[in-house]
Amino acid sequence: MDTLQQKLFSKFLLVWFGQLISNIGSGLTAFTLGILVLQQTQSPTSYAMVIFCSFMPSLLLKPVGGVLADRFDRRLMMILGDAGSAFGLIFILAFVLMGSLEVWHIYVGASISSIFGALHNPAYKASVTDFVSEEKYTQASGLMQLASTSQFLVSPVLAGILITIMDIKYILVIDILSFIIAALLVVWVRSNRVVAEQAEHQNHHVEEQVKLSFWRELKEGMRTINANKGIVVLITLTSVLCFYIGFLQTLLAPMMLNFTDPKTYGISLSVCASGLLVSSLLISIFGGIKKHVATMTVCLVFVGLFYSFIGVSTNVYVIVVSGFLFFFALAFVQTSLEVLIRQNIDNTVQGRVWSLISVATQLGYPIAYVLSGVLAEHVFNPLLVEGGLLATSVGSIIGIGPGRGIGFMFIVFGILIAFLSFVTGRTKVIKELESNAVDEK
Repeated sequence: MDTLQQKLFSKFLLVWFGQLISNIGSGLTAFTLGILVLQQTQSPTSYAMVIFCSFMPSLLLKPVGGVLADRFDRRLMMILGDAGSAFGLIFILAFVLMGSLEVWHIYVGASISSIFGALHNPAYKASVTDFVSEEKYTQASGLMQLASTSQFLVSPVLAGILITIMDIKYILVIDILSFIIAALLVVWVRSNRVVAEQAEHQNHHVEEQVKLSFWRELKEGMRTINANKGIVVLITLTSVLCFYIGFLQTLLAPMMLNFTDPKTYGISLSVCASGLLVSSLLISIFGGIKKHVATMTVCLVFVGLFYSFIGVSTNVYVIVVSGFLFFFALAFVQTSLEVLIRQNIDNTVQGRVWSLISVATQLGYPIAYVLSGVLAEHVFNPLLVEGGLLATSVGSIIGIGPGRGIGFMFIVFGILIAFLSFVTGRTKVIKELESNAVDEK
C-alpha cells in the first residue's frame, strides 16, 4: 500500500511540476500586459479591468467545470483547459503581430483564457484527492501554494528583465509554450480517481447515475456544503479575506509606480511573494500544522498587521519587508483553510463542491476589482493630496501626494483583516471542523 501511495504521489508531483511551469508563464504575461495597460492609460481602473477579465469568467464557470471534473476524466479536463488558455494568448499575439493591439484586445484574450481556466482549475484541485493520501494533504496543499505563488515570485523578476530585452510577442510565445508543456505532462499521467466507494453504489444505481442532470449535481454539491455550518462560515470569512486581498492585487502597482520604475516594482513583488514561497516550503517539507483553527486565527492577525504596513511608507524596503511577512503568514492561513474543508468533504463530490466553494470564497475578488479603481481615484487619493481632507492629519504621518490615498486604504483594510481573526477564534462551528473530518479511505 505504501508503494502504491508513493507512486500516486509521484504522479501528483509530475502534474504539479507542469502547473508550476504554466503558472510562471502566465505570470510573465500578466505582469507585462498589466504594466503595458497602466503605462498607456495611466488609469488604475483600466489596470484593474485586465485583472477582472482574467478572473471573472473563470469564477462564474467554475461550477460547470466542477461538475465536469466529477463526470469525466480529470486529466482530460486539465488538458482541454490548458489548450484553451493558450488559445486566448494566441488571440492577443495575433494582434501584436499585426501591429494593431488595443486595450480591449487584451480584455478579450484574457477572458478567453479565463473561460478555459474554469475547466482546468476544479479538475486540478480535485485530482489532489485522487493522488494523495489524507496524511499528505497538508504537504500537497503547500506544494500547490508554491506553484501558485511562482507567478508572483519568479515571473515579475523575469518579466522585468525580459521587457527590457525583447518584444511582448516573445513573452506571449513563452507563455503559450508553458501551457503546452503542462498539457504534455498531464498526458503522461493516468487518471487514478478513487472510485472504490462509487463502484458498489453504481452497480445498484447505474441508471440513476446516468440520468443525474447537470443542475441536480450542482444542487447535490450545494447540499453538501450547506449541511456543514462550519464550512459555510469558513467560506464567508474567506470571501471577506479575498475581498481585501483583491484591493492589494490591483492597487499595489498603481501605488508603487508613483515613486519607482516597473523593474524595481517587479523585483519588489517577487521578494514579497518569496514570503509565501518560504512558508509553503516549510509546510510541504515538515507538514507540521496540527491545530488548523488556532493557526489560522493567529496568522490572520499578522496578515492584517503587515497588510497595513505596506501602506505606511513610500520606502521600498519597508513595503518589501511588510509584503514578505504578509505572504509568509498568508500561506499558513490558506493551508489551514484548505485542509479543514478537504477533510470534511467526501471525495466522490469534491469536484463540484470545490468549484462551488471557489466561486463563493472568491466572490470578494471581482467586487474588489470593480471598486478598487473607483475608490482609489475618487475617494482615497483625493483625501491625501495638497489641500485634501486628511492632508494635515493622516497626511502628516504617511505623507501626501499621488498614491498616498491607496496607502491609507491599505492601512484601514489591514486593520479590518486583523478583526477577522477574532471572529474566527470565537466561532464554535469552525472549531468543530477539526474533529469532524470525513474518512475518505
